Amino acid sequence: MAGADINELARDTPENARRRALAGQQVFDFIEQQLAKPVIAAVNGVALGGGCELAMACTFRIAADTAKFGQPEINLGLIPGFAGTQRLARLVGRAKAMELILTGNPITASQALAIGLVNRVVPAADLMNESRALAVELAAKAPLALRYAMEAVNNGLEMPFADACQFEAALFGMAVATEEHEGVLTPGTPRALFDARPVGPRSFYAVSPDGQRFLVNSLQGDGRSSITLVQNWSAALNP
Repeated sequence: MAGADINELARDTPENARRRALAGQQVFDFIEQQLAKPVIAAVNGVALGGGCELAMACTFRIAADTAKFGQPEINLGLIPGFAGTQRLARLVGRAKAMELILTGNPITASQALAIGLVNRVVPAADLMNESRALAVELAAKAPLALRYAMEAVNNGLEMPFADACQFEAALFGMAVATEEHEGVLTPGTPRALFDARPVGPRSFYAVSPDGQRFLVNSLQGDGRSSITLVQNWSAALNP
């Protein structure tokens, strides 16, 4: 899969091109952040430009041994526009991302695996079977636990480490408060790690075991949860 129509871009204005980029980013953000489910990219063939950016927005990338990846926009006097500069650097590191983006050179599936761009490389004939097997494995997991784990990783990467750890702890508490883990916990394990006070149908104030206080807005309209550290507890409970 490739990206935009080059002939169409040649006739575009800067403002239209900016809007096109933002529209593509919104779609890929939905896949990565708002869908709240693991998405598997089964790459068989060439994933260049927007195709590579789409694959990077997915949770897992399984590549056929014949696949190739790259961001060749520089060869057309352009740069990636669907968040390729950002996701590539986060996946493979700044140095390798710079190399791929500034040279525009494609890489093989084995090279993509070596730098962490893909999760697995399999024979082309086995690609869909391997992808389906992973999908079946993921489908057997607790849905909310999958969602919270993805939120912890995706959102935590954008936070200072200490804040990300607090975010993870709050999501952990929310997972414990669900019923998905029943049968897994040993008898006598507490049902929740939080002393929670509901403040709405999907929100509550919570206190972690170490005394940290949070406002948790669970499962918002965009499919994500937000957790805010509360500094003034009295004011929060008595607005």
